[in-house]
Parts: sequence; structure tokens; C-alpha cells
Amino acid sequence: MSYFERNLKYLINNSIIYRRDPITDIPTESYDWGNYYKDGTHECYTLFRSSAKINTYRSLKWHLYVLWHLNPQLYDGDFKSLAIYICNNKNGFLTFNISENLINSMVRDVSLQDIERPPPNKLRKIIFKEYSSLTMNQKLSIVGKMIGRNKTIDEEVIYQCMLDINDSKSKITITKLASVLGCSQRTIHRNMGNELKKEKELLNQQLW
Repeated sequence: MSYFERNLKYLINNSIIYRRDPITDIPTESYDWGNYYKDGTHECYTLFRSSAKINTYRSLKWHLYVLWHLNPQLYDGDFKSLAIYICNNKNGFLTFNISENLINSMVRDVSLQDIERPPPNKLRKIIFKEYSSLTMNQKLSIVGKMIGRNKTIDEEVIYQCMLDINDSKSKITITKLASVLGCSQRTIHRNMGNELKKEKELLNQQLW
């Protein structure tokens, strides 16, 4: 595992976009702290916000695809230079080493994608402003209030809560989910399928 701190200098110096709020989806409600989307939005991309590093080839390819989509001004050579920088273990983005041949293969595959087609992305209902200055507990309180409007606790509601807890750089636990959603731990257990349990473990692993 790489213990190098993530170095964003190259991205900043070259005006690389790596975070973007929704551009066509209109928030249902707007607040000082951010926006609420009743039906959710797939248009929010927030690369490198948390301390979690890229730990799989699949995740690396998705990150490169997002960077390709958000930066249509990049020529092939510029995109390859960006990919090489991201893949350099000393720059702190990855937890593993990757060969030059595999980097070239990923760059080729990503560059063949339709740059106008949004990469697959998780649905978000609550998007906090980057500099909202809210504490983790304040964010979780807002999540509980907004998502808790839906009295039916199902997998979608639990998953949205998991994403927001993870976005607050906090470990997801059954106790915390129940507290935020205002229900019993038994309700959380009853409505969490195997896939959701696996996602919970994966999100928690990404915090390390």
C-alpha cells in the first residue's frame, strides 16, 4: 500500500477539472449548506475529495474516464500525461503499482469512449457545498432530516444514507444508520440485502 500523500499540484497547475456539481439536474430545494434532489442526480462528480485512494484497476479506469469526460479540452498526449501522473505511485493516488503497458492500454480504452457520454455514477440526493464548514454530526443530522422524510426505510434510503456518511469521512455502522434515519437497528438489518452489505464494507475499506 502507498503511504504517499495525494499530490494535486499537477491537476491544479494544468487546470484539470476533477469535481463538478450537477449541470442540468435542478435541485428540488436549495439551502445554505447545499442542495437536495428528491429523485437524485447522477451528475455530481467529486474525485479525490476523501482520503480514500484508488485500490482497484476497475476504479482507476473509472477515474480516468471521469477525468476524460470532465476535460474535453485535453488532447490525447495531454490525457496520457495526466494518466501517467495519476498512476505514479509516488503521487499518492493509488494503493498499487501499475505497469507502463497497462497504463497505455487503459489510456487507449478510455480515449475511445464517447467523451460526451457521462461515465456511470452513483445516485446522490444530498450534495453539500464543498466549503460549507459543517461538522460531520451536522451533516448527518441534515441527512437524517432530509432522507427521513420518506417514512419507508428501504434499500434506496439506506444506500443514500451510506453514501452521505461515507462522504463525511465517517465509518458506516448499523448503529449510525439507525440513528441518522430514526429507526431501529433491526429495521436496518431487515432491509439490507447482501449487495448492500458488501457495498457497506467496500465504502468503509476506502476510508483507510
